[in-house]
Amino acid sequence: MPTDQYFLVVPASGIGSRIGGDIPKQYLKLNNGLSVLDQTLKTLLNIDQIKGCVVAIAKNDNHFKQSEFFNHPKLLATAIGGKERFHSVISALNILKPFAGNNDWVLVHDAARPCVETTDVINLINQLKHHPTGGLLANRVVDTIKKANNCIVESTLDRSALWQAQTPQMYRFGVLSKALENVINNNLMITDEASAIEHLGLESVLVSASKSNLKITTAEDLKLANFYLESIG
Repeated sequence: MPTDQYFLVVPASGIGSRIGGDIPKQYLKLNNGLSVLDQTLKTLLNIDQIKGCVVAIAKNDNHFKQSEFFNHPKLLATAIGGKERFHSVISALNILKPFAGNNDWVLVHDAARPCVETTDVINLINQLKHHPTGGLLANRVVDTIKKANNCIVESTLDRSALWQAQTPQMYRFGVLSKALENVINNNLMITDEASAIEHLGLESVLVSASKSNLKITTAEDLKLANFYLESIG
């Protein structure tokens, strides 16, 4: 019986408007000299289980061709990103079709999460390898969470059942493709792959991960990412 393969998809076509600056946040330089995207790829492409990768970039992207990973042997191709994240992921999945079977795995990881830890990704792979659908890295919510309206507290939510979603989010190729087709066909709006899976009524497993796996959104996040990278590097 053939062994399941693992493929990586990195949506990297956003402009990162909230962080400011002249270039998209995934191409900002970290203190170690790598761009945010390159640091992300460095970590994930070094994982033996990952056999191939597709990076989704903007149509007019002139930055990625300068990356040291542009000619990486695991980079199968680049895809043209779309308006929303799920459009970029669908574009990448279309490129993966000749390489991936329905039972193979796709790990979708934010380009702007450069601090993901190898041990967490391998743990995700090991915990889900026999699951029919898949799941994602996440953190339990530990702060008290308030629901508000115009900065006025309406209620306090029960945090015991709340998790913060991270990436990678890892699903079987066939299941993820079907879930995203459902999003398109029903004009749904989602913010991650797990949401698409939910709309099919399928199960996603939460796998606890390090809090250092933050998503860079603001200049403060960039400083924190440098701190984490320096700490583990």
